[in-house]
Amino acid sequence: MISSEAAPPDLGLIARIIAASAARPFLTLILVGLMGLWGWFSLLNAPLDAIPDLSDTQVIVFTEWTGRSPDLVEQQITFPISSSLLAAPRVKFVRGQSFFGLSFVYVIFEDGTDMYWARSRVLEYLNTAQADLPEGIRPTLGPDATGVGWVFQYALVDRSGGHDLQQLRSLQDWNLRYALESVPGVAEVASIGGFVKEYQIQLDPVRLRAHGIAIGEIVKAVRESNQEVGGRTLELAGHEHMIRGRGYIRHIDDLRKIPLDVGTGGTPLLLRDVAQVSLGPAMRRGIAELDGEGEVVGGIVIMRYGENALRVIDAVKERLEEVKRGLPRGVELVITYDRSGLIRDAIRTWLPDREQGTSGLHRHTAPGHISISRPAAAQRRPRTQLSVRPRPRRAGPGDDLLATRAAGTRCRTISACAQAVAAIQHAHRRVTV
Repeated sequence: MISSEAAPPDLGLIARIIAASAARPFLTLILVGLMGLWGWFSLLNAPLDAIPDLSDTQVIVFTEWTGRSPDLVEQQITFPISSSLLAAPRVKFVRGQSFFGLSFVYVIFEDGTDMYWARSRVLEYLNTAQADLPEGIRPTLGPDATGVGWVFQYALVDRSGGHDLQQLRSLQDWNLRYALESVPGVAEVASIGGFVKEYQIQLDPVRLRAHGIAIGEIVKAVRESNQEVGGRTLELAGHEHMIRGRGYIRHIDDLRKIPLDVGTGGTPLLLRDVAQVSLGPAMRRGIAELDGEGEVVGGIVIMRYGENALRVIDAVKERLEEVKRGLPRGVELVITYDRSGLIRDAIRTWLPDREQGTSGLHRHTAPGHISISRPAAAQRRPRTQLSVRPRPRRAGPGDDLLATRAAGTRCRTISACAQAVAAIQHAHRRVTV
């Protein structure tokens, strides 16, 4: 006996998904709801930036060797570090640059490599390269940021003349920089401009030769005089007293009184007898200027890799508002670069256009969320309305019906206009026939 029942057709993947969803509607609704919530949460927490970060995974190794020529820096620092990092896993390229007293080594990893995994590998291989470097040289890693991490910049200005560039630079280095580096998402705050205060010792070669003092002895005496030592405890009257030697340099007079040797008659030879000790600016190789009005001190905020640029900038602005209250009188904080405006302008290009001022995302919540308001002129702009009217023709039967249907027919969309045209044509055919 031959059965006449046909075999069930082979359903495709989409058909099987539709069938399974129709068989389990409650479970389907739950899954759709969860996916919708996940999408909404992802939308609110998505990193927002106007500049796409297409850079490779890169780690920068910075080494400073003051006063050395570029060829010596290349031979003693750049080459040993570059050659050791070539063996690191997942490394594509290693590039080195040598400057006067500075060495930069750029380690570029393969696509998809985690930034912090790459930094840990570089640290491991730097430990092996440390033995080949000159004594006292310690390479350091650059910030965990990329080339597009430069998101904010400001300047310190004193138009009253009450503070010089050295005081403004000290204010930036010891107050603003630490306050901004504690903001979540900030990798580094780089200081530019001004003068860095330092102790300067200017030796007199005639006096050095007269007393028989070498320069190395002065360097050793200054280094040994700027440290503290600890001893044991001494018990007196049932109490323990800690013994320590305090020798940190706190004032310029502490430098001037550093003993170098014993002169004739047992008189101590001090540093002030063979040198002039003073406070002065460190040597610099560039300046920062604002609007052609003169030199200023500035700071550059670098965002950490993978952070939300809009949230970081808003948090930096909030912290600056707190810091402004403690600035000295006459000191102004001028924002010279702020990417948040560019980010918000870029977001406006895809926001829906709605009437009655409801367009855009009006959010005034935590930093980093979208906070966009439409201009008043754009809110009041009326929408374009399309009118559909029949062409003029000679009078005929059914004109009253056609005029009734066509009079005042207005549509707001193209599809509505097409439906109106079809209705008018249908009415015209029905009347004329």
